[in-house]
Amino acid sequence: MGLGVPIVLDADAVNAFAGEPDRPMGRDEVGVMITPHPGELARLLNTSIEDVQHDRLTHAREFAAAHRVHVVLKGHRTVVAAPDGRTLVNLTGNSGMATGGTGELLTGMIAAWFAQLLDVEAACKLAVYLHGTAGDLAEADEGEVALVAGDLAARLGDAVRGYSARRIASGGLVGAVAWGEWI
Repeated sequence: MGLGVPIVLDADAVNAFAGEPDRPMGRDEVGVMITPHPGELARLLNTSIEDVQHDRLTHAREFAAAHRVHVVLKGHRTVVAAPDGRTLVNLTGNSGMATGGTGELLTGMIAAWFAQLLDVEAACKLAVYLHGTAGDLAEADEGEVALVAGDLAARLGDAVRGYSARRIASGGLVGAVAWGEWI
């Protein structure tokens, strides 16, 4: 892709590479993050949504490794795949989050966390976890059926405060509790 700065690609920015899946290529010094939903990853891989959904881990992991990008495959149990093949499955979130605007919110969160942490992997993991946590908080208040992206955005502060409190109480990162180990 030839860019000299980290980039997060979502929605039509991912779709722009359908038919040319080798173009979104990362380099060691420049992080590329893509945040496809199963349909977008299926278009990149020239396969069906059903095929992607059948083995989300493998598809995300193989694409990330082959293209040296971080893949955040959105959906139930969002998958974060690193270029070195390590993969995480997020345990936060709910089906009410499958509504317009929540993916854009996640993309913005990844970019914002990257700007603060300057670490692509940490930004992806933390944004996905907090996004799901905000979705769970919103679901508790609004119910799954009524959720809209603004409900998640309104609970981001609470999600961050809760994460910070758990991190302080545990004396370190909460990631191992929230994520398990890399698989």
